[in-house]
Amino acid sequence: MLRHLLLAAASVALSASAIAPERAPVLVELFTSEGCSSFPPADRLLERLDAQAIVLSEHVDYWDRLGWKDRFSSHVFTERQEAYAREFGVDGPYTPQMVVDGAAQFVGNDARSADDEIAKAARSPKVRIQLARTGTGIRIEIDGPPNRAEIWLVVADNSALSQVAAGGNKGHELHHVAVVRSLRKIGSLKRGGSFGGEVALPAGAAAQRIVVFLQEPGQARVLGAAVILPEAAK
Repeated sequence: MLRHLLLAAASVALSASAIAPERAPVLVELFTSEGCSSFPPADRLLERLDAQAIVLSEHVDYWDRLGWKDRFSSHVFTERQEAYAREFGVDGPYTPQMVVDGAAQFVGNDARSADDEIAKAARSPKVRIQLARTGTGIRIEIDGPPNRAEIWLVVADNSALSQVAAGGNKGHELHHVAVVRSLRKIGSLKRGGSFGGEVALPAGAAAQRIVVFLQEPGQARVLGAAVILPEAAK
């Protein structure tokens, strides 16, 4: 009997260890392009980080004129990256670039910096954000932030594949996670203010992941983040 109990306990322990850890409310943004030859290692790193943090892949458009038009690229992401360049005081945008919680930036394939900065960000207090899908959109509940903040809503493809026919990654099949298709500010909060309400989502969003994050104005610190995955990906 004792032997059976020990075996059962061991089985439970093994099952628990096999469960993927819950994502920390830390936002990791990767600015990249399918036309950048340094992209694939950064994309593989982002895929690994997807198990521990809330990740976004934002494809910029300034590589599009150099041989390969990235179908996921948008000037919106280029402008966001340029704003980060001003915030961090770097010479200008580059790819691949990773930004953690709006507070740290580094080359997007630097795994050690990514792990260190995510661990550091996870130790900081976070504003609680709760998400729930509804029939037509998403219900968002946000506790009061310690400072003024903007509310951002992201719709992203859970994953994607591309066969690249030209440019720096010619002949490669690229796999992406959390490919941002829409990023928009949906509101602002004063210090200590709260938010609760339903926001409509575009058609097809049930098959995409939704991210909501709270960021200080001027693309400064991210104060909190949450993600809800499509049912098929859970």
